[in-house]
Amino acid sequence: MNQMNAMMLVRIHDLNKTEAPLVPQTVPIPTPGDHEILIRVAACGVCHTELDEIEGRTPPPRLPVIPGHQVVGRVQGSGTGAVQFPTGQRVGVAWINRTCGCCEFCLEERENLCPEFVATGRDVHGGYAQYMTVNEAFAYPIPDRFSDAQAAPLLCAGAIGYRSMVLCNLQDGQRLGLTGFGASAHLVLKMVKHRFPDVRVYVFARSAGEQAFARALGAVWAGDTKDTAPQPLDRIIDTTPAWTPVVEALKNLKPGGRLVINAIRKEVADRDALLRLDYSSHLWHEKEIKSVANVARSDVSRFLELADRIPIIPEVETFSLEAANRALMELKNRRIRGAKVLVMDHR
Repeated sequence: MNQMNAMMLVRIHDLNKTEAPLVPQTVPIPTPGDHEILIRVAACGVCHTELDEIEGRTPPPRLPVIPGHQVVGRVQGSGTGAVQFPTGQRVGVAWINRTCGCCEFCLEERENLCPEFVATGRDVHGGYAQYMTVNEAFAYPIPDRFSDAQAAPLLCAGAIGYRSMVLCNLQDGQRLGLTGFGASAHLVLKMVKHRFPDVRVYVFARSAGEQAFARALGAVWAGDTKDTAPQPLDRIIDTTPAWTPVVEALKNLKPGGRLVINAIRKEVADRDALLRLDYSSHLWHEKEIKSVANVARSDVSRFLELADRIPIIPEVETFSLEAANRALMELKNRRIRGAKVLVMDHR
């Protein structure tokens, strides 16, 4: 067999006008190039970044493209010079697909900022397919503790959550806010509860279901995005695609606090919310705003090790590859509990 099933993004869509942006296609199985491995995909997480690609906020440079950047599978073959992983080993692929390796950012171990950063599932084909290739230097061994579906969201939702926590410089005993409670935020809460047992976590989410889920996982308080927390917060991590939560988060920060925005793009629907920014109440008193840009390989490796050691087991909801559009639309419409993962059928 030299053909595989894939879900392809053929053109940019307005998801208010279609519920089927991806097209099922049968395409040739890719051949690994020099230093590349061929992966037989077992599972691929569904991420909000796919919505940003589909709707054109971070458009692929070429179409069609196979989305997906939280990929778990087994090595099926190797190109010339690829010697790191034997056939049959389980590996993962994340958003970072490759970088130049020689710019100031790569040399300073900040490769996530490389100007030649290549993203899996946007700039090159990703994991919404039965097979994919990747340079072996950008693949990761997956700990045995996790099933394929459990491991998939660790590669992006977990790794970017880990980077967000590092960037917010959280200290034990502080109060942390999480705005939005999807795949990444629920893993941050699990991580924080183990690494910083005296940190109190406050969750802001529109959905009563997400609020209840947060309380069940150990949040001391959960309310609506526009609610005021019972106490000012030292740090807040925003994982939403909207602008209103940014303004509301700044309202809830204490003097000297830091807001970390964990989003590759923000949607324009509520951009007018920024007009409500008031310098004295939202930005004064040395409040900080910091964005998260991509992930470095070290983020993925360190988080996988941490998740295995604690352990952090994601809450997952699985879908078939053919149901990718349904999973994406549920994500778009905030029908979320944990992480959504596509599971491949190779029959």
